[in-house]
Amino acid sequence: MSDNEAICLAGLRDTDRDRYLATLLSPADKRAGLTALYGFNAELARIRDVVREPLPGEVRLQYWRDLVSGVEHGETAGNPLGALLLETIRRHDLPVEALLRMLDARIFDLYDDPIESRGMFEGYAGDTASALIQLSSLVLAPEEAASCAERAGHAGVAQAVAGAILLLPRTRARGQLYIPLEILNAVGLDREGFLAGEDHPRMSAAVEAFAGLGREHLAKVRDGGALPAAIMPAYLPVALVGPVLDRAVTRPACVFEEEIRAPQWRRQLLLMWATVRRRV
Repeated sequence: MSDNEAICLAGLRDTDRDRYLATLLSPADKRAGLTALYGFNAELARIRDVVREPLPGEVRLQYWRDLVSGVEHGETAGNPLGALLLETIRRHDLPVEALLRMLDARIFDLYDDPIESRGMFEGYAGDTASALIQLSSLVLAPEEAASCAERAGHAGVAQAVAGAILLLPRTRARGQLYIPLEILNAVGLDREGFLAGEDHPRMSAAVEAFAGLGREHLAKVRDGGALPAAIMPAYLPVALVGPVLDRAVTRPACVFEEEIRAPQWRRQLLLMWATVRRRV
């Protein structure tokens, strides 16, 4: 393991424990690439939490946009994640366009603009969570990745829905909302009403419907049967999505009050079981 890989893997353990564990369950010669992609994703996902205004966030995104485009600022070797990401792009001939679309999509996170429709959310998820699964699959096995691109799309949407539900207490507190207005309107709410947090029955109905969207996409992944063994590690984090969506459907009010994820030890077992079954 190179120094950069060791540093980035340690960082991933702190910022995204589930993907860190999924990386450890992947082939040893592929871990550096997965670590780079997952670390890059974690870095983008946390920008809203470390900046007070959108502009500094856009500056951070521009740094990464320049880096993956080949316009380096200073000595890249001084940034272990940046160096490992560039090495991964070159070694696995990853499409830079997908990484740039991921960066563009993350601009949305910096602002409080609403998501208008299911289609708009699916597009956001496609450029972020789905792209991450597909890029990880390309690191693992390019041919199998190409054959499962559609399943990667559905898996990413399901994962993005679950992630948005888990973050609801935090995002709602800062006036940010990922549930599409189309869903809110269908249950008799608008953005202001949801953020106000007073109409609990309708808020629960909106969460339930949003989780239902995630379950629709997860079902399409599962309908394809077992995934190819070579790219299964890229899908391991998706194995943790089902229990979150199920809990959000059966007890939607809980998402505002308690941790609805399974405890860490159970999530580790789910990852190992998914590895054996090659199903999410």
